[in-house]
Amino acid sequence: MQNMEVERVFIGAGCNRVVNNVSWGASGLVSFGAQNAVAIFCPKTAQILTTLPGHKASVNCTLWLPNSKFAFKAKPLEQHFLLSGDAEGVIILWEYSLVDAKWRYVLQVPQAHKKGVTCITAIMVSQQEAVFASASSDGTVNVWEVVFPSTRGGDCKLSCSDSLFVGQKPMVALSLAELPGNSKPLVLAMGGLDNKIHLYCGERNGKFLRACELKAHTDWIRSLDLSLPVYVNGETSLLLVSSSQDKGIRIWKMTLQDSSASNKKQQTSLASYIKGPVLVAGSSSYQISMESLLIGHEDWVYSVEWQPPSTSSVEGMECFQPQSILSASMDKTMLIWQPEKTTGIWMNVVTVGELSHCALGFYGGHWSPNADSILAHGYGGSFHLWKNVGIEHDDWKPQKVPSGHFAAVSDIAWARCGEYMMSVSHDQTTRVFAPWLNNTSVENEESWHEIARPQVHGHDINCVAVIKGKGNHRFVGGADEKVARVFESPLSFLKTLSHVTSNNSSFSADIQADVQILGANMSALGLSQKPIYVQAASTPTDRSNTEGFDTLETVPEAVPVVLTEPPIEEQLSWHTLWPESHKLYGHGNELFSLCCDHDGKLVASSCKAQSAPVAEIWLWQVGSWKSVGHLQSHSLTVTQMEFSHDNQYLLAVSRDRHFSVFQINHKGTDEINYQLVAKQEAHKRIIWSCSWNPFGHEFATGSRDKTVKIWAVETETSVKLLLTLPPFKSSVTALSWLGLDSHSNRGLLAVGMENGLIELWNLNSRGGDGHLSVQTASPAIKFDLFLCHVSTVQRLSWRNPQKSKDSETVQLASCGADHCVRIFRVTVT
Repeated sequence: MQNMEVERVFIGAGCNRVVNNVSWGASGLVSFGAQNAVAIFCPKTAQILTTLPGHKASVNCTLWLPNSKFAFKAKPLEQHFLLSGDAEGVIILWEYSLVDAKWRYVLQVPQAHKKGVTCITAIMVSQQEAVFASASSDGTVNVWEVVFPSTRGGDCKLSCSDSLFVGQKPMVALSLAELPGNSKPLVLAMGGLDNKIHLYCGERNGKFLRACELKAHTDWIRSLDLSLPVYVNGETSLLLVSSSQDKGIRIWKMTLQDSSASNKKQQTSLASYIKGPVLVAGSSSYQISMESLLIGHEDWVYSVEWQPPSTSSVEGMECFQPQSILSASMDKTMLIWQPEKTTGIWMNVVTVGELSHCALGFYGGHWSPNADSILAHGYGGSFHLWKNVGIEHDDWKPQKVPSGHFAAVSDIAWARCGEYMMSVSHDQTTRVFAPWLNNTSVENEESWHEIARPQVHGHDINCVAVIKGKGNHRFVGGADEKVARVFESPLSFLKTLSHVTSNNSSFSADIQADVQILGANMSALGLSQKPIYVQAASTPTDRSNTEGFDTLETVPEAVPVVLTEPPIEEQLSWHTLWPESHKLYGHGNELFSLCCDHDGKLVASSCKAQSAPVAEIWLWQVGSWKSVGHLQSHSLTVTQMEFSHDNQYLLAVSRDRHFSVFQINHKGTDEINYQLVAKQEAHKRIIWSCSWNPFGHEFATGSRDKTVKIWAVETETSVKLLLTLPPFKSSVTALSWLGLDSHSNRGLLAVGMENGLIELWNLNSRGGDGHLSVQTASPAIKFDLFLCHVSTVQRLSWRNPQKSKDSETVQLASCGADHCVRIFRVTVT
């Protein structure tokens, strides 16, 4: 085997469900935390571009330097930087090069916080310098000055200006700004669990001193944002917007006091009654007053953000601060607020998101650098993007965004012909990802998107098996319950699939003719999904507007839709469910593993077990769904099972460190004969994974003892060890064997590990007739760190090979505890 190349095709991941997790950079890219990884996505293509490995704990907050607020300063920059903070207090600085779109780990900020980082804020003082502050649940706020290198790959100079202890009630919101005036002192606004806004002043590299407190909110402060200086009627002022769990948003004004005017006697007016404290910074003083109270949200307001400044055409002014605020709340809406032209009273001018039943509230909202788009991230790990497509009037339309699971992804399975990939997760959903041909691009390149969410459940889902063989698309799912559930694809999905795979339609029209079920309704408790029949659905589909209903049992929004372009979150969570056709009862504990044979006749299932009777494997007949066998061999949980490619054998591996091989014989239509061929203690620790050679009766096992062993079924009663691969650096948690050449019995073994890394190994046979011969193994390629998962690889699975003349291109899917589903393209030349 000569050269091998691996490239990223797709990453699906949801956003960590924390408040300050998302940042929209001046580069146009969005960063967010997905478990321990920092994920980067491009809003234009709705694709996640990469994940950055480095954090050992869940990522709580990310911040671009410069972010969209300082986009006006970013035009000449070739390198942009990113800060990310995690739940253990570690902050990492990354460098992104615009020229070649490459990422580099720069440094870990010294003096890590003792507890999780809750918030990071920053200002660009100049194009090469920034000041940032980080808050943590340990009750400290650290202020840093960073000087960026002038050349790519140079060293960043980082110095700590100050470390402030703010007491037992930590700060969860921060904002930094330069105060207007000659000396340009900095002001740091903090808000937290004591309902007050604390203002500190300091020089760029000096200590920060407490200046004053602003009291008005009656619950935790959740978000703060300082504007750039505003010049109105000869006055220079800075505006601060704050939001709180008291559902209110307040705007505060800090006006630079003219030293000559301060001696004059103040006239008593209404304005002087609502004036707050005076902020003194160096030689300048600033009168603070409450400008406005914005009431419009019905739940906690998690984020507020000033519209990014636009480059000014006025001489002597670098930029212009628009009077516009974006707020996002747990009431499922984002609002844009602007002062009315005549009265100056702040009004809500745009509302988005109010009809999204699935969002369960927004954790944050962000402006794009040019302020024509707004992005929210929601409780379900989902993104929601709206773009202003209006020319004369505002017209905000939903846009495509990346999507994915927001908890560990436990299992994946390819459709029988590889048209799509299915994944299940502890976020209690089953999702379908498929390549969507992009007609806009020149090369007609495919981009992957989530096209359906067949199951939204009330339990964590642990395993999935797609049923092979002819007929409708079906799958079996196993969750943290004792029942396996069988789902059948509805007509709406089949039509969507024929649209997605229009170039290589893999199923005939006669399948569609039989399917009488259009879709499924969500159940009240998130357990059984009931079918919607074609006849019953023919009347309501005419009514395009069904927003008036909102009961859980009969959700008219669940009228299924045929998708003609990649769907957004609202469509996925309501319109793409599959009906449940059967429940398989019998196991004594939560289901753990499932597999289907290659003819689509048998499904095997196992559950969590601590004794031999519970650890038995059940066989189910596809179609009648009768239990046709109980295979007893193991004493602890069976972790993975797989049928050999000729369906002659079933292989099972277990926590009890043994593997078992069963011979399966189909006697008649209903009868199945099975017998135990071999049971062997194969490893010193738990065996997590197994995989058959597609061309023969060899198989691989991978274990927590960091080894992979290759075995062969010799006779009807024995299994022989052929080879042990050199020890790996981490526990082996996932294996998948790909056959490349049946004559020479040549193959590729994908190995996934607990540390998130993936390796490919060449397997070749020497001598004999290609089967049961001596196997040799050699390392083929180690995946680049930036391609891999950042925590345990849970499953690997090869897609059906696609051959071309000079090279062979295959796709490998993986899923991991880092909430990610990944697809790689491997080219063997």
